Amino acid sequence: MDGGESNNAGMAEEVVQTCQVMMSTGLVVGTWGNVSRRCSRGVMLITPSGVPYNDLQPDNLVAVDLNSRVCSGSLRPSTEAALHAAIYHQRPDVQAVVHTHSPYAAAFAVTWTEIPPVLEEMAQLVGGGVRVARYAATGSTELAEAAVAALEGRSAALLANHGLVGVGRTLKEALTVCQVVEKSAQVFLLAKLSGSPHLLDEQAVQELRRGFLQNYGQPAAGTRQD
Repeated sequence: MDGGESNNAGMAEEVVQTCQVMMSTGLVVGTWGNVSRRCSRGVMLITPSGVPYNDLQPDNLVAVDLNSRVCSGSLRPSTEAALHAAIYHQRPDVQAVVHTHSPYAAAFAVTWTEIPPVLEEMAQLVGGGVRVARYAATGSTELAEAAVAALEGRSAALLANHGLVGVGRTLKEALTVCQVVEKSAQVFLLAKLSGSPHLLDEQAVQELRRGFLQNYGQPAAGTRQD
């Protein structure tokens, strides 16, 4: 196995693990939702359509180019392949996409209501409020275009009457984005029941986002720290 094949195998295993976490933490039910990982400049690995997450194996994943054409794999790719491809095409900073149907986020999606920046961790990970992409049919070019527009300057977007999409530099980050948005949606709804939520202002959001991108986590091996 050469280096490229080994790398792709590792990515495929990571996608499967992400799906299992997504399922076990209630972000999806049944076979809904989908996960992908950019594996080269113009190709992504994506989950297949209709395969239960408990049965999913790394070799079930499908390699698809950014024109949604299958490059390798024996199964049909997710019906949302066009959505993932459009995001990778427009966002070179994105290396992973996680699409969930979590209930609290979905509550905002069906009322076409933005989730405002109520928690610091949401500001750090998302970069502001979670906008709602206009309604379009599942798997359509229109949905892909609407999602890309709603994701501008953000790491998450709601899909009207559908669910949530989160993006990141890694699969772990994209999954965490979805988890934090779901938590923020729940907190905001509970806060509205108990009082008047105070939202983070734009300056605070930008400072939190900048601090997260520049200072959060550990430096790469060999990076000098003064």
